[in-house]
Amino acid sequence: MSRLGRVTDTGVGRALRARVGGWLRMLRQDLWTVRVDPLPPSTWLRWLPHGLVCLAAFGVTLGGTGDMNDNGHLGPGLALLIAGGQGGAMVLGLWRPVPAWWLSLGLFALGAATVRTRMGFDLETYTWPWTAAGIIAELFVLLLLALRVPTRAAVAALAATGLFTYVFESLGGGEPYDTTGVLAVSLFTVVVILGTALRGRREARRELVEQTTLTAEERTRRTLLEERSRIARELHDVVAHHMSVISIQAQVAPHLVENPPDELRENLAGIRQNALEALIELRRVLGVLRSEHTGPGEPFADAGDETTPHAPQPTLDRLDALVENTRAAGREVVTDIRGERRPLPPGVELSAYRIVQEALSNALRHAPGARITVRLTYEPDGLEVEIVNGRPTGPPPPSTGAGHGLLGMRERVAMLGGTMTAHLWHWDGFKVTAFLPDTPPADTPGTDHPTARRKGTS
Repeated sequence: MSRLGRVTDTGVGRALRARVGGWLRMLRQDLWTVRVDPLPPSTWLRWLPHGLVCLAAFGVTLGGTGDMNDNGHLGPGLALLIAGGQGGAMVLGLWRPVPAWWLSLGLFALGAATVRTRMGFDLETYTWPWTAAGIIAELFVLLLLALRVPTRAAVAALAATGLFTYVFESLGGGEPYDTTGVLAVSLFTVVVILGTALRGRREARRELVEQTTLTAEERTRRTLLEERSRIARELHDVVAHHMSVISIQAQVAPHLVENPPDELRENLAGIRQNALEALIELRRVLGVLRSEHTGPGEPFADAGDETTPHAPQPTLDRLDALVENTRAAGREVVTDIRGERRPLPPGVELSAYRIVQEALSNALRHAPGARITVRLTYEPDGLEVEIVNGRPTGPPPPSTGAGHGLLGMRERVAMLGGTMTAHLWHWDGFKVTAFLPDTPPADTPGTDHPTARRKGTS
């Protein structure tokens, strides 16, 4: 039983010693350093606090020199050295608060010890161990220290200052003087509490700004991933359709040739088998993507006229119906088709439809009463989509959306190797222009492409 008690006591003692040792090491790192820690300029007042500190340091130097020379009976040179050092410690505290505190404390000890040897000349007017100028200098130094160092270091500096004050007052013995120790330590405690509170407030504000920035970045990243997932779901339908066609053609092809060779049959059978396997994988992945975002009977897109997750993906053939839905909401919409209309790749048709859909939705939300123009220009190498809304006739209603519709448009355009611009247009209007090449590049989406360079940059 006694052996167990000894083991327990040893473990507790070791833990306590380790904790105290760690605390002392942290204090040594905080207070035994000459690292630069400049006081940042005020947001509103800029460099005014620095100027006030320098002006106060000049006053401390002049006042302290005269006080210690006249009342403390020190020589002019020594008085100027101590007072000038205290004023210099205030200025030094703007950039190196820890060395400034050590300097101020050392000059206090030098001044108090020197003045003690002169006691008895003017008993009624002299104050000790802190002079008035010394108290002001130490207040500034401790405030500048508490604004930059951790709370434990500021408290330790305050405790050391109080300890030095107590030691010098106890050495005074029965000498008659006006004591300033209690007043000085009380004022030092107030400024340390104030500086610690201001530092905590500044740190909390900085952390709040960082957290807000991270939250905004995370929201943007999440929205981007959701939009890419939506685009992937839509394109899976397009790819699955083509794979089904390949499978059917590979199955029918041998029947179109009389006496097809066995090698042809085997190759076509292999093509059909590979197409079926790829189609199965596509459907499996597509089912996962859809199950994460939609359920049976739920809308497939955030803005659209699809009411079931298995509805066919829209093309530009349904553009008229989309425009009519917008007109039914009481808005004037003008369509302008230029060039010879021709079938485009499914991905281009789908992306163009979604861009027009999102632009119309944005105009409905953010530009009430504005006239909308939808222009499609068929060019030899692609399709140019332009949606322009005029000046709104009233203030937009509050919107609960995430406000990332343009981000989804850019993702679709970059996927096809096209370009896009979105900017204000003629007296509070807005214009979205996108060029979608009909032969997207085979390299990474969004990289430079001759067609994209010719059309401009997003």
